[in-house]
Amino acid sequence: MRNISILTVLIATLFLSSCASNKTLRYKTDETCIVKEQGSCSESAIQKHNINGNEFSLGFVEIDDQGQFRDNREQLNALIKELENTPKDEPLIISVFVHGWHHNAKEGDANIESFKDSLAKLTSVYEPFKIKRKVFGVYVGWRGDSVTVDYLNELTFWDRKNTAGNVGHVGLSELLLKLEKVKNERNEAESKGKDRNRLAIIGHSFGAAAVYQATAQVMASRFMLSGQKGDDTKTIKGIGDLVVLINPAFEAIRFAPLFDLAQSQCKYELSQKPKLVILTSETDTATKTLFPIGRFFSTIFEMHGEVKRNDCGLPIIYSESKADKTAVGHFEPLITHKLIPVTNKTQTGRPFKRVACDDWPPQKNEEPINFGNTELISLGKTVERNPYLNIKVDKKIISDHNQIYDKDLLDFIQVITYAATEPEC
Repeated sequence: MRNISILTVLIATLFLSSCASNKTLRYKTDETCIVKEQGSCSESAIQKHNINGNEFSLGFVEIDDQGQFRDNREQLNALIKELENTPKDEPLIISVFVHGWHHNAKEGDANIESFKDSLAKLTSVYEPFKIKRKVFGVYVGWRGDSVTVDYLNELTFWDRKNTAGNVGHVGLSELLLKLEKVKNERNEAESKGKDRNRLAIIGHSFGAAAVYQATAQVMASRFMLSGQKGDDTKTIKGIGDLVVLINPAFEAIRFAPLFDLAQSQCKYELSQKPKLVILTSETDTATKTLFPIGRFFSTIFEMHGEVKRNDCGLPIIYSESKADKTAVGHFEPLITHKLIPVTNKTQTGRPFKRVACDDWPPQKNEEPINFGNTELISLGKTVERNPYLNIKVDKKIISDHNQIYDKDLLDFIQVITYAATEPEC
């Protein structure tokens, strides 16, 4: 017994001594910091960058393990103030990124660097439309690691999964809804009456779980308020312009109610655009193999049944137990599309504007939708223009869990998010 007690104390000491920092990393909110070299604004919550002539702004908002803003909303208030002070004649592209496991808001984090590169690329996306837009990135940081020791931090799966759920509660919802309010007010204030401002929300891994937690109820509520009434249909609203979840680490059973809600409507407007896009690599072992192992122990005492539906002549049968253990992007009954490298080589690299304007909204389900170097193929499980897409992605586009910044994938996200909703096509 004495040896066991000593071992317990040693293990506890090891965990406590290796705990990740629980302090605000980007605590300077009094002014915008102009980045002149790597690390020069490492403590600033609002930054301006210039990467190879591509200018953009970047704001940080940090959320703690309980879902609260780390600094009593100071980062949030500074961010909203900066956005509201941007001249109204300067349309905004607001791109939000919520990171996943093993990441945070610390200077030099690989996700921050990749996000900055993607923001720099966004500055030139709208050139074909001859519209100058200001790119503003929002990086949502949280403790993606509770333990900093390599290998030992792999044991934090359950801890960090639960924390991601907390992060996605009211704090993140408040941030996203306030950003949407800024976007909507700017669109309403424009003299030409065109919706030139954009908001895209992207989450990765457990960060995608946090985003889904924060947005699912909002999307469900807006679906019911704007959905089918009698023989009439209305355009389904989401949150922002699009929510994108990449290699999401949450169980399929959580997506099932939203999927079922969309399946209950048999017709959508020709103008209906996607509102939720889930993208999962077919070779993502973290969510395909490791995730079910982690979920096995969490669901031992859960009660499950079998789902049998036949909405709109589209029958579906699946086990709730399996859906509760399988990551959403690997649960075949709820996967609606696949994204593959383009098969028609004559379409490869088509001009951005032509891809955006000519190929969305989608044609009939059996026809692929071309996105330049990729094409989206419906699996025939939903009616046309269903606003919620659960897409299995070819390994050539997303090779594994963390390689989420492939050029073809970014091009696909940019087209489907911004140009597919572009009013000037």
